[in-house]
Amino acid sequence: MIAKFFNCSSDIFSKLSGFIIITLILTFILYNIIGCSDQRVKPRVISIKTKELPDQESFHTKVVFSDSGIVKAILRAGHIAVYSSRNETILDGGITVDFYDKDGNHTSVLTADRGRVDDVTQDLYAFGNVIAKSDSGVVLKTEELRWINAKRKIVTDKYVEITSPSEEIYGYGLESDQSLKDYVIFRVSGKIETKQ
Repeated sequence: MIAKFFNCSSDIFSKLSGFIIITLILTFILYNIIGCSDQRVKPRVISIKTKELPDQESFHTKVVFSDSGIVKAILRAGHIAVYSSRNETILDGGITVDFYDKDGNHTSVLTADRGRVDDVTQDLYAFGNVIAKSDSGVVLKTEELRWINAKRKIVTDKYVEITSPSEEIYGYGLESDQSLKDYVIFRVSGKIETKQ
């Protein structure tokens, strides 16, 4: 009986020691593969150029341009990004500008896809599907124009279409007051007079 016991425990011991040896070998292999590898995971470096980041940013914003308490223009934009180092403000997400005369009366409205404001002169540059409509019914269409803040004038050297109740004029280059009452087209390419 004692011999049987030793025989039986010898089998268990050899099976158990085999299991322990295999476990130790697997642990050693896994430790060497995972823990002692010379290939360390390097963190991903993301480079951000801070000169390209705006100093201020806002969405769905309204900006009022005024002088001595009298409103000159009201700008609305889907996105505004101010870059102080470049003295400019970038406008996108669609822009709308309402213009006012020297007495604060509304004169016209301008819409465009995007724009830029020179923060020194407060001049506005509008780009893409630019449409200016005066309160008197004159409509200007072009792809790019500049509103000169100091003179309250609109200028462009691009193709323009002017439609009024009495005529349609096409050409290249334009200078106008912001109410589109007094305008000059520099290279007229077509004119159609309509009857009222």
